Amino acid sequence: SANFIGSCISLFFVGSLADRNGRKPVILTGLVIFIIGSSFCSFASSYNFLLIGRFLQGLGISAPAVLCYIIIADLYSVKKQQFLMGILNGLVNVAVAGAPVVGSYISMYFHFRGSFIVLLFFGILVAIMTVFFVPNNKSTLNKEPISLRGYLQIFKSKPLMLLIINTVCMFVPYWVFLGLSPILYMKDLGVSLKHYGYYQGVWACVFALGSILFGLILPKLPTKRMLQISAYTCLGGLIIIMLVAILNIKDPLIIALSLMPFNIGGIIPFIIIYPIALNYIPSAKGKTSALIKASMLILTALGVEFAGYCYQGSFKSLGLIISIFILVAVITLFMIIKNREIDKLL
Repeated sequence: SANFIGSCISLFFVGSLADRNGRKPVILTGLVIFIIGSSFCSFASSYNFLLIGRFLQGLGISAPAVLCYIIIADLYSVKKQQFLMGILNGLVNVAVAGAPVVGSYISMYFHFRGSFIVLLFFGILVAIMTVFFVPNNKSTLNKEPISLRGYLQIFKSKPLMLLIINTVCMFVPYWVFLGLSPILYMKDLGVSLKHYGYYQGVWACVFALGSILFGLILPKLPTKRMLQISAYTCLGGLIIIMLVAILNIKDPLIIALSLMPFNIGGIIPFIIIYPIALNYIPSAKGKTSALIKASMLILTALGVEFAGYCYQGSFKSLGLIISIFILVAVITLFMIIKNREIDKLL
């Protein structure tokens, strides 16, 4: 919770700071705060020091997490962004899938401090890489005063809000499911830890490989047509998930397979729509990215909490909850396809 609160506080200011002062200084400042927080956690002598460290980690990590996408948006055309963000999204998912496994072994042999020392090392490494490899792009600077009012232009833009809602709702169901899946699979469906690892690995690999593959081929294909295919694939996936949930099917393999159509179909809109959203208001790229990331983080946390509250030992309630997000994602995707202002950017 301390980490989550720090991250949420930081997210709403990182975007404005980056639009005003440039990407590189804000990333470096965030990494310095993250390194200090990791040092607190690594050498904590009391629980309170550990909490302070976790808060500082959350406060600092938002800058590189948000602005890495903005750097891509600053330097490349939208078509090139779709390719690079597909690659980045795939690698992020591979890292997310592998991190708990690696982290568990580190904690097993080096206690909890080992994980924080590794994070400290990565924080220093990324800071060094930022100094040498991230450009100072002064053409992106926007000298508006730093204020939450800066987000009003985003909320007033209906097409941009449509893009943001779709991006968030394509993301949240996958992570809400992963948040509850250990309890569902291991506690109530009787899947062993080893076999659950296989399920988690397959979900992550399908998403990661799909992101990389689509990132490679999408810039060469008709964008609008691919979004239409994605919309119908996600709609089919929604129907399958709802049937599995309503029928209260308890076969772990069927549950896993029921999620695949949406996971695969949802990759395409993320790769296409996310860059368009970031570039919709060029002077507010940082704020747009921060708003998307904050919405993803908060809705995922609330979704997992609500799903946990409603959970009754089966996929039923969990499936119905993620179906609500998927339904919103499908509806907004069809609206995006028909929107004339967005159509000019596709």
